[in-house]
Amino acid sequence: MAVTLKEVAELAGVSRSAVSRSFTEGASVSARTRAKVEKAARDLGYSPNALASSLTTGRTKLIGLVSNNFHNPVFLEVFDLFTRGLQERGLRPLLVNLSDETAPEHSVRMLRQYSVDGAVVASSTLPPGFAPAFHEAGIPVVNAFGRYASDPRVHTVGIDNGACGRLAVQTFAARGYKRIAFMGGPQGATSTQDRQAGFMAELEAHPDIEASVSFAGAYSFEAGRREMQRLLQAAPAEAYFCGDDVLSIGALSALRDHGLSVPEKVGVLGLNDMEMAGWAGIDLTTIHQPIRQIVTSSIELIMAMLAEPDRYPEARVFPCRIVERSTLRPLSKAN
Repeated sequence: MAVTLKEVAELAGVSRSAVSRSFTEGASVSARTRAKVEKAARDLGYSPNALASSLTTGRTKLIGLVSNNFHNPVFLEVFDLFTRGLQERGLRPLLVNLSDETAPEHSVRMLRQYSVDGAVVASSTLPPGFAPAFHEAGIPVVNAFGRYASDPRVHTVGIDNGACGRLAVQTFAARGYKRIAFMGGPQGATSTQDRQAGFMAELEAHPDIEASVSFAGAYSFEAGRREMQRLLQAAPAEAYFCGDDVLSIGALSALRDHGLSVPEKVGVLGLNDMEMAGWAGIDLTTIHQPIRQIVTSSIELIMAMLAEPDRYPEARVFPCRIVERSTLRPLSKAN
């Protein structure tokens, strides 16, 4: 049988309300009483009921972790960092899979049913209106991996995807590539749109480079493999900037099946620097996205919003950098 609050109160020689206050953050209780209650709880093996506590405090400490990228291995890292980071701060993650959602209203209703204290939208492929819809419904929200804006409607943490597109062209130019390609993820994703825009803008500074653009149907291995197989029906480019590591790994699979050695015949550049990108047999040259810092910053902001719900929205943007591995020709061999 579970130990009850009444049993703890009797052993500690205090009232049940004193036990309740001892386990309620910020409640008024003397240090002597709290010590007696904590000792009694340890002796009996008592753990406070978090759900019951929420009825008293009006706070569930639930944070909705909302995404639609469950098929992408990089989000295993993202979810691991988020769940551990929230739990370490006394918050409880509620994972919400929106893979088939196109409108935010259902998601808002669901989060309200669970009485979440806040939400983190961890996606760059959900429609842009999702995070603002939570905000308008009165749910504190942070958009992690969201689209940068100088005047954000909600707190946004991520990278400048346009800058990543420019960095990709600069990287190819420095290695002497003259025929390059952008192979993006879903065309409707803001991350794809911004990476393509940066890629095309930087080409203006390199008139000697030819470029083409195509899109995969999803940020997934199979989508990347299928799109590269389609592209290989014609003459391949010298190097491809794939809008995501998992797309790149799919593209590498298709290139190798086609008998094209990497990077001798074709170069591939990814984005994210997920753990798998460094595995033997993949060794992907990629643009590092500081995932850990983005997650930590998002958690800091959601905690700040719980304390100050009217906090003015801010955008936090982290820089990216090239991680040199073996899928692009070395600088020393550029021609």
